[in-house]
Amino acid sequence: MTFSLDSLVCFQMELANGTTIQEFILVGFGAEHQKKLLLFIVFTILYVITLAENITIIALVLLDAHLAQLPMYILLSNFSWLEMCYVTTTVPRMLFDLASSHSNISFHACFLQFYVLFSLGSTEFFFLSAMALDRYLAICHPLHYSQIMSPNFCYALVSTCWILGFLGYIVPVTLISRLSFCRPNIIDHFVCDPVPIMNLACPPLGKVPLVCQMAMHAIFVSNVTCVVFSYGKVICTLVKSSNQGSRRKAFSTISMHLLVVTLFYGSVGGMYLIPSRKSQSEVTKAISVFYVTITPFLNPLIYCLRNDQVKEALGRLLRRTLR
Repeated sequence: MTFSLDSLVCFQMELANGTTIQEFILVGFGAEHQKKLLLFIVFTILYVITLAENITIIALVLLDAHLAQLPMYILLSNFSWLEMCYVTTTVPRMLFDLASSHSNISFHACFLQFYVLFSLGSTEFFFLSAMALDRYLAICHPLHYSQIMSPNFCYALVSTCWILGFLGYIVPVTLISRLSFCRPNIIDHFVCDPVPIMNLACPPLGKVPLVCQMAMHAIFVSNVTCVVFSYGKVICTLVKSSNQGSRRKAFSTISMHLLVVTLFYGSVGGMYLIPSRKSQSEVTKAISVFYVTITPFLNPLIYCLRNDQVKEALGRLLRRTLR
């Protein structure tokens, strides 16, 4: 899409007094038509496979009586539902922009996407912490595990993850949405991200950037601390274990969990370690693509690829289906 200089100047004049804008324009990937077509095909395939993977996990847990009673799989099925919501918040809109010559998004739709995307991302942080807590209790306190991680406690833990995830960004989104904008309404991204949105706002921004950073860092640091403590204790316990068979099996399980944690925390953390400069917008988009599309695609494979219980449940389901 091309933007004329006259239209941009006109837009600047209209918003110079800080009036509220009605829509934003997402620059997206700014690629040529052939590259856009290739990206459209790749992201469509990733999206469909991601949905199929997570639906399969949810179906297995719901239909298999054994898995449905295990806390780890209760958490995993809810995590799969979260991943489906997460990719659906961004990918369909991204595909629409790649296929269309118009990439306008209304003010309210933009902030709704911003709120839902970051809330789901925060919920994923809390779910990863809950799954780390589950492994910590199972391996470090096996005698009390069934008492602590009862189905009721597990569902309460799931509810807490969702509630905390969606509470964390209410204040930042509200504050940013109330800013006045005096620059062209062009967001150099494929999603409504707070940093490029705030770059369009009229200075001074007051304490809005500080509040946003505090919310992001509080969620990030608290969950990283929980995950590091939990898996640190798990690894120490396994190293001291004399049972080679159970230790090997436990290491195999937590290695998959740690890989998921590393992929998500590493990509999201990298976003906030990179300084906010225009010259790095392409790097920012690449990192965003990774944690918005690639990690949800990989997570079900990582969790289930070496999971014997999931393979056995899938076999039982297929046998019942083919009878």
